[in-house]
Amino acid sequence: MSDTLISIQRRKKSAGDLASVVRTMKAMATSNITQYEMAVQSLQEYYRTISLGLHTALKREKLSVAATKENNNEQLTVAVVFGSDQGLVGRFNETIAALAQDTLKDLKGEVEIWAVGERAYFLLVDEGYTPKRLFNVPNSVSAITPLVNHILILSEEYRKKNNSYHFYILHNKPLPMVGYQQECQQLYPPEEEWNRDIYKIKWPSKNLPELIGDEESTLRTLISEYLFVSLYKACAESLSAENASRLEAMQRAEKNIDEVLGELNLRYNRLRQSTIDEELFDVIAGFEALKKK
Repeated sequence: MSDTLISIQRRKKSAGDLASVVRTMKAMATSNITQYEMAVQSLQEYYRTISLGLHTALKREKLSVAATKENNNEQLTVAVVFGSDQGLVGRFNETIAALAQDTLKDLKGEVEIWAVGERAYFLLVDEGYTPKRLFNVPNSVSAITPLVNHILILSEEYRKKNNSYHFYILHNKPLPMVGYQQECQQLYPPEEEWNRDIYKIKWPSKNLPELIGDEESTLRTLISEYLFVSLYKACAESLSAENASRLEAMQRAEKNIDEVLGELNLRYNRLRQSTIDEELFDVIAGFEALKKK
């Protein structure tokens, strides 16, 4: 009986140690969510500034940079899929890999996938979509900018070599309350809806600014900044959603551990009481035997 009690005690200790690890991971996930959410919020004003500049450049020159309806066999499409390098994130990687399959299977021409995160990379490989490039997931806000710059430099090299170049990003985006959803965005060339939204922007004053210098150069710079902000925002949102998914997984794990500990405590107390009862019965039986003698 004592061996069984010791075994239960060991299981209780293991469950308690695991609960401590889960609580630590919960705290880390919560802290990470906060910093990535702040990074996304800090981009809003800058994105608005870029949008105002694009509004001025496009509307004054009556230009459009939206994608055409053509989808030919010479088209080159690059899709950046944001996943995770670490586990314990539920179906975070499975959902974004499924979106990538649904989005890219109908595209004509050459389709090239760039994966951010080993988990998403190997899921795509398993489904027959082998990414051509693999990037490590940033582990902090400061590490996002180097990754974004690297991706944009590679993307620009592809654009210069192909006149029919398309650039997509696919990532998980956190919801306001709980959970996350998948999002796919065609960054280059922008979609028609994006072009309409830029045109609809109202300038904060009555006087529109003048463009200084070459219009094409100014527009190219603004589009470059738009791509940077959009890609940075997608990466930060993906990291926030990853930690939200991990937090949700840790909350489920914590609940399961509490239930296991409760059951172990109940079993331990019952077994301990049963052991005490048996020992008392043995003492009473021995006493009764001595009385008869």
